Amino acid sequence: MSIHDDNLLLIYCCTLAALLGAAFGSFLNCAAWRAVHGGSVLRGRSRCPDCGHVLGAADLVPVLSWLLLRGKCRWCGRPVPARYLLTELGFALVSVLCLLRFDLTAECLRNWVFLCCLYCLSLADLDGQIVPDGCLVIAALAWLAALPFLWSGWADAGLRLLAGAVYGGGLLVLSLAMDRLLGKETLGGGDVKLFAVIGLYLGLAGGLFALLLACVLGLIFAFLTHRGPGAKLPFAPCISLAAAAMLLYGGPLVGWYLSLF
Repeated sequence: MSIHDDNLLLIYCCTLAALLGAAFGSFLNCAAWRAVHGGSVLRGRSRCPDCGHVLGAADLVPVLSWLLLRGKCRWCGRPVPARYLLTELGFALVSVLCLLRFDLTAECLRNWVFLCCLYCLSLADLDGQIVPDGCLVIAALAWLAALPFLWSGWADAGLRLLAGAVYGGGLLVLSLAMDRLLGKETLGGGDVKLFAVIGLYLGLAGGLFALLLACVLGLIFAFLTHRGPGAKLPFAPCISLAAAAMLLYGGPLVGWYLSLF
């Protein structure tokens, strides 16, 4: 049964997806911060970044805690950045969109894990310009684990593995050549590995569209943040946004493009 067959079921499932997404948005934000600052993702209590006080359950309710405390720490009264609220709301929206696109299926679960990884590594890149390998490993393992449930034949699996190798290896060669030509790092190793994982999920055609869209988003991001020609750009959020857009809505676009041939 599809959630789209019954309005009450649709509302119920979307509400649960939003609540789960908000909770995971909070977790992913914390995981990204700890990855950047060298902390353990799975161990340790959450603390106020200013006063260091250990936060209790009442301080950690997604969205509501920030709103009820008016964006301030309960203990020291200092402002808590709106980023905490926005990341929770943002991933709540992402989770609902994933559910609406893929329904209650194994594909939905696999792609939701992938979106979790994209979200976390994007926050880490914005914070410290790093792309945690753990996010990439989890995304790749999720793709492999879902293969028996989403099996489309050896040809499809082989093409997706080929796409990962093409985008990962091709961009590595290109970035090394550009590094030598320009005398500086042009594309981080984390970005290269990210494209390799994206190839598994989107395939050759989808990966190409994601690459082109990521470049456009990168130019827009650089313009909006007034970054000069020599400034280093956190590119992973642009790549992730492009990959998420293609994952959720790129099927018709890829189908139209392939129909031209």
